[in-house]
Amino acid sequence: MKMEFEPVIGLEVHAELSTETKIYCGCKNEFGGEVNSHCCEICTGMPGTLPTLNSRVVDYAIKMGHALHCKINNVCKQDRKNYFYPDLPKAYQISQADIPLCEHGYVDVLLDESCHSKRIGVTRIHIEEDAGKLLHDESFLGSLIDFNRCGVPLIEIVSEPDMRSSEEAKAYLETIKGILGYLDISDCKMQEGSIRCDVNVSLRPKGSEKFGNRCEMKNVNSFSGAQRAIEYEIKRQSEILGKGGTVSQETRRWDDAKGQSFPMRSKENADDYRYFPEPDLGTIVVSPEHVEELRAQIPELPGEKLQRYVKKCGLAYFDANLLCENVEKYTFFERVIEIGGCSLQAAANWLNGDVTRLLGERMTTLFATCLTPEKLIGMLRLIEGGQISNTAGKTVIEEIMFTEKTAEEVVKEKELMQINDTGALEKTVREVIEKNGKVVADYRGGKSNALGFLVGQCMRASGGKANPAAVREILLKQLG
Repeated sequence: MKMEFEPVIGLEVHAELSTETKIYCGCKNEFGGEVNSHCCEICTGMPGTLPTLNSRVVDYAIKMGHALHCKINNVCKQDRKNYFYPDLPKAYQISQADIPLCEHGYVDVLLDESCHSKRIGVTRIHIEEDAGKLLHDESFLGSLIDFNRCGVPLIEIVSEPDMRSSEEAKAYLETIKGILGYLDISDCKMQEGSIRCDVNVSLRPKGSEKFGNRCEMKNVNSFSGAQRAIEYEIKRQSEILGKGGTVSQETRRWDDAKGQSFPMRSKENADDYRYFPEPDLGTIVVSPEHVEELRAQIPELPGEKLQRYVKKCGLAYFDANLLCENVEKYTFFERVIEIGGCSLQAAANWLNGDVTRLLGERMTTLFATCLTPEKLIGMLRLIEGGQISNTAGKTVIEEIMFTEKTAEEVVKEKELMQINDTGALEKTVREVIEKNGKVVADYRGGKSNALGFLVGQCMRASGGKANPAAVREILLKQLG
């Protein structure tokens, strides 16, 4: 009988913090710039220099700790992690070993449209410095080093091995990214390396409590890449175990272009890094009062907002999720909720549909336009009151987004008011029936889709101003 295996997955997320300066010096913390223009003696590890901790880094880490329900350690320290980094000139990284700033937390990850969630444990959140960047130059078969990223502040978020599929892992990563964005502590630009992850995967016989040997994969630069890396590793380890082999504990490099991983080195343990307390930095002491001040600054987080939009506002999960992903859209939508007087689902449809399309076409942002919640609600009330059609709304929305006009002014100016006069509509319907005898015969012969054609002809005859619901009702009566 073939043995079934269960994957055990843990993730280490490294997020660059969006402070103005680096973690241990006053150099600008900014992506890009001319090579080696954002560095100094401290971040390039010159002898005799001393680091000074950026207090904003501690505050940002504590905020993330609160968001992930962690215990905050009021007293902790920083440690030297000794390891050869070609792009870290000190040959060690200042990090945190046995006493991290935050530990023993969790996050609830939404897994489906019914808002079913799974709780993933968070082992720890610690602060550390980023390394530089190697630039490989094939012209002389060597590498150059850009130290601009050296000393950029990071938080590392280490999960418990609670995930059992690549889908759960991707949902966890998206949740972490959303929280970082809501807290405004990281720009989360994956294309710039602002958020990266290492993936740990092991397999064990289904039903077993004992973990198998794990493999860590480095160089995972996207969430979809993480999902592919996990699926590849599950398949690779399954084939080894299925043949009676043993999975070696090792670190592997993920090559997303090739869709496979390659061995880098045997997996290190904490002892291999020879941690010891950083002698050039004092103990980190954060008062309980300051910890509570930071807790009070935590906003409603994306998972909470999504559930509120679905359960209390009645939005479809898809639309609610799109709103929650964009700070301008959900800020705008919150004001729509506050004002009221229109269908919230309709407001979400327009924001995620035509408004988003027009923003893309004009290459602008929502708050850079003339659209206000009041103007959008005014248009929706006209549609819901039967005064204009959805089709006319497409003309109105563009006008109210890029001019100071209100929906009422646009409707009046462009004569978009919907025709609801029964007598006028009945006359239009009779004329359409007379001109389309064959289609009428098809409908009466059982071809129900012919009705849609007749409705369209009536709308065309009215210049798009007829109320389509009223037209349909009159057609049904006149066709018997």
